[in-house]
Amino acid sequence: MTEGLSLRERKKIQTRRRLLSEATKLFTERGFDQVSVAEIAEAADVSKMTVFNYFDSKEHLVFAPMEEHIGDVAGVVRDREPGESAVAAVRRHFLTALENRDDSVGMSDSPVALGILQLIQQTPSLLTRAHAFFVRSFEQLTDVLVEEGEEPAIACIVASQLIGTRNALITENHRRLLAGEPVEEIAADAVVIAGRGFDLLEKGLGDYATRPQTDA
Repeated sequence: MTEGLSLRERKKIQTRRRLLSEATKLFTERGFDQVSVAEIAEAADVSKMTVFNYFDSKEHLVFAPMEEHIGDVAGVVRDREPGESAVAAVRRHFLTALENRDDSVGMSDSPVALGILQLIQQTPSLLTRAHAFFVRSFEQLTDVLVEEGEEPAIACIVASQLIGTRNALITENHRRLLAGEPVEEIAADAVVIAGRGFDLLEKGLGDYATRPQTDA
């Protein structure tokens, strides 16, 4: 949304989007390690210094969209309404993001979003950094639960389940996107699968996957 922004602010947003787009094109065509910041600047018709005014590093050009969402789960749990559980808050936030076709939950098939996904999958160093985002989200949520009075060990268990469930759902959306399926087809299934996943968290695994007894 750029409504109400000044001309200067709109131009900054346009420049940032152009840098992300051109960087993704180059990375996808030639590989992350084979592209320099200078080449990205040239493709976007800006100076190398301008690139660094918007992004701290070449890696930041890949992960900037993801970094904006690292604290999402922790923030949702911290700001939940009275009477709302942590699981219910995370479920609500996730389903709303699906409904809004938010790229933070794997609901964008734009060329830039798909290019970034492919790039991360194909580049070991980027996969490692993506995992670090998972860890940071987990740590932030754990801190919120501890601040509310939970025992650290239990906070870790709860945070790992909430973050793990959310990430598993996003990973499945990404898998289908990379397989070429349209977002609208993925979305309907994603809502159902998310419902099952969060139901398991709310009710506990209990007798899930109990192995049937066999007659001796």
